[in-house]
Amino acid sequence: MTLLEEVKEILKEDTRFVDSEGNLLKNTIIEYALKLDKDIIKLLLKNDRVKQHFFRDIDGTLVFDKERFMKFIDNKEFLPDSYTSFKNKIGLANEEKKYLAKSKEVVLVWPYKDCVLEGGQEKTDEKRKEIFHNVILAPDEIDRLLEPKVFTNFKRIDKDGEHPLDGFRRDPEINRRRGLPEDTITDNLIIKGNNLLVLHSLLKEFRGKIKLIYIDPPYNTGSDEFKYNDNFNHSTWLTFMKNRLEVAKELLKKDGILAVQCSYHEYAYLKILLDEIFSRNNHLCTFNILVRHPDRILTGDKEFNDVIEYLMFYRVSPETKFPKKIEEKDIDEYIYSVKEIGAPEVIELGGKKVFVYTPDKIVIEKGIPHETKFKKISIRGSIREKNSSGRFYVKYLEELKNKFPPGTVFKVPGIGDDMYKYRYFYLPERGRKNGGYFQGKPTSTDITMKPYPNFYDFHEEYNNVASQGGVSLRNAKKPEELLKFIIEIFTNQYDLVLDFFLGSGTTCAVAHKMGRQYIGIEQLDYGKNSAVVRLKYVIDGNQTGISKEVNWQGGGDFVYMELMKLNEEYVEKIRDAETTENLLNIWVEMKYNGFLSYRIDPRLFDKNIEEFKSLSIDQQKKLLLEMLEYNDLYVNYSDIEDSIHNVSEKDKRLNRDFYEVRNDA
Repeated sequence: MTLLEEVKEILKEDTRFVDSEGNLLKNTIIEYALKLDKDIIKLLLKNDRVKQHFFRDIDGTLVFDKERFMKFIDNKEFLPDSYTSFKNKIGLANEEKKYLAKSKEVVLVWPYKDCVLEGGQEKTDEKRKEIFHNVILAPDEIDRLLEPKVFTNFKRIDKDGEHPLDGFRRDPEINRRRGLPEDTITDNLIIKGNNLLVLHSLLKEFRGKIKLIYIDPPYNTGSDEFKYNDNFNHSTWLTFMKNRLEVAKELLKKDGILAVQCSYHEYAYLKILLDEIFSRNNHLCTFNILVRHPDRILTGDKEFNDVIEYLMFYRVSPETKFPKKIEEKDIDEYIYSVKEIGAPEVIELGGKKVFVYTPDKIVIEKGIPHETKFKKISIRGSIREKNSSGRFYVKYLEELKNKFPPGTVFKVPGIGDDMYKYRYFYLPERGRKNGGYFQGKPTSTDITMKPYPNFYDFHEEYNNVASQGGVSLRNAKKPEELLKFIIEIFTNQYDLVLDFFLGSGTTCAVAHKMGRQYIGIEQLDYGKNSAVVRLKYVIDGNQTGISKEVNWQGGGDFVYMELMKLNEEYVEKIRDAETTENLLNIWVEMKYNGFLSYRIDPRLFDKNIEEFKSLSIDQQKKLLLEMLEYNDLYVNYSDIEDSIHNVSEKDKRLNRDFYEVRNDA
């Protein structure tokens, strides 16, 4: 038995590395090897020959050579199935794996986000073959990929419907109020197309002008509630996020904020990636968002239901501080477990009227768990004179211990700059030397939950989100209340808000109602549940979500536009094809009218067409996608005058307007 055969047999012992038909999953094996998974290492150590090949003995300690193992697994001789053989035959060779931090690769599209799942998967957790319709481009393959693109299908949408776009608005007064150049576009924009390419196309007009970016990216959970598979190879998902976050940072103002929401599946890894891109010092905070009732944690059809999601906030500059938007509480909003059962004596201390309760006139009630209404802090040692309460106690109250009984309580109004209207001090109890005070706590607000004060409680809003905006997206929509909470904290009126994983449009709907300018980017077509449909309802005065809270009456408009497709047309045709015959017809069209990768020879494809036919429909689709030149998914702005693209004169004018190459320039 060869080493190759031995390694295969060993790896098949772990069910994580095998699909439902008994085939090894190459990407999964590499992922776990990169993470130094203990179980895969144990498997490899079981076989002496394998151990000698992939482990080095350093002074009696075995060290796993993961680079050598990864190259071995990624070699074209490993798993040389019919798909791999055909792929190599026509020139689509595999690239070697690289570490994420050093990688300059670009993950252009993502698994099944551009390619609809084929039939056969009836349950969201059903095990399926490891077929990803994502595209990774190596640095030497990236030529014109990230250049600005041509936009088309422009329209302005308002309460009277859709209208041809005459031009972009640039309101000098609005721009002066928000500190931006007076000729900055002030239209709300909804853009359809690949978000990576749109983000790069926005740089010329919006670099350094966005105040808040909120994104809710694919969680990489393996679930399928979207009817799409978002189970990326782990490193591919991180590279995908890295590409987009790097350009997003360039769009933010110096005082701009990035907000990223995710589940536990990738939280730890995404946090490290964000630390690398924005710097660890620029991690402003992380909110724990309660999205389900805590009692659901061990109920339902899952072994464990996650009830929180994470919302990470990063700033561009360390000079940006967390905005203090919380108003000072009124005394009625603070509750103390102090029960007055007798009339107090009133004395004057330090210019204040102080109410004195001897032990027979007051009861200090102990709170039950999670409901304690006061915090007991002793006035002793170093604390005595380091804050206003300590200084007040030392100066005025400590000497009263000889005048009043032990345990006497003093109710003192307005101490120093304290936000509490009253504070309760007490003299030392019998047998003790130090007195102290009870520090009051505020009552719960709309964003805190009494039993779980460390969470931002939005689970009720998540339960009622289905009808918001007049569109439906099961288990994917975010509550308008959550976006209002974020936008209210970090932006002011007219500030620019961006969401490049727009989905059903919650971010833009809320921004519209709150008077913020917005840019939304989405590639998928949600039909009747799209952001465009939702925003039309908003303009018409839809009263769901936050409408009543902000007194929304309708109005406003937005501009819709799309990236002008080139090879993207073939991507969509491949996605929608149902038979091999459909795909072969697409191949003929691609061969004569499309832009193919320089790595393949169409004649070799035609010569080996029978091998192509023997592949599964998923493999055929993946192969045709890889044969396309991804630098030419959409038309580059630099090619706008090329007659082959048939860009209309109107589109040329509007693109020049967008990129500020105006006729009167």
